[in-house]
Amino acid sequence: MKSASERKTWQIFVSIGSFFAVILLWEVVCRMGLIEPIFLPAPSQVLTRAIRMIEQGAFFEHILASGRRVMVGFLLAGFLAIPFGIFLGTSPFFKAVFDPIISLLRPLPSMSWIPLSLLWLGITETQKYSIVFMGSFAPSLLYVIEATRNVDPVLIRAAQNLGAGRKDLIKEVILPAALPQIIAGLKVMLGIAWTCVIAAELVAARNGLGFMIMNGKEYFQTDTVLLGMLLISLTVMGIDGIFRIFERRVLPWIP
Repeated sequence: MKSASERKTWQIFVSIGSFFAVILLWEVVCRMGLIEPIFLPAPSQVLTRAIRMIEQGAFFEHILASGRRVMVGFLLAGFLAIPFGIFLGTSPFFKAVFDPIISLLRPLPSMSWIPLSLLWLGITETQKYSIVFMGSFAPSLLYVIEATRNVDPVLIRAAQNLGAGRKDLIKEVILPAALPQIIAGLKVMLGIAWTCVIAAELVAARNGLGFMIMNGKEYFQTDTVLLGMLLISLTVMGIDGIFRIFERRVLPWIP
């Protein structure tokens, strides 16, 4: 019987093998002329486009522009949503006060904020940050409220019986217990933040991965469109990896 480490190594090899098999099949199909390059260029053509953009200096400019917009808007939403969500999750009265406003904001997609943000802020970096913020804040807030309300009431009553005040209760009981669910929610919201910034860049931007995809579409450069999509996936995977490292350091007891 294989050990756990052997099974994990085997799964990694299978995943790598299936990835390169798909790439190889894609390349062969394109080279045989079964699909027009305008609809689906070969992986080698996408790679050539990437090398050309690196030489021109535009490759990393687009990645850094989108990454900066996501991180500014997402971190701002997270820093505000965590304390505010814990406050509302521990206060039924204030939750009832703010619940109608949150319920109105939550269903709004990021695209619906673009016209209003353009009127208020114009085509600026602040406008891109605001789109990410508005698309991330209300869902993040709901994740934090739900995580706070799911803390075992037995723990809360035990801490109260031992004389813990509201401040100690939040710091020593509620926050540690709710943190795994909060981080899990923020990881989901990070992916949504990327959809927000791409939506903003598709409409009004002069750089970024969304702009790169839209610009490629305007000039029928399908390889540029595919490269932009691939970079979005790779960037999100990289940030998710950083998030996992952070999670292991903050929550070492979580498997």
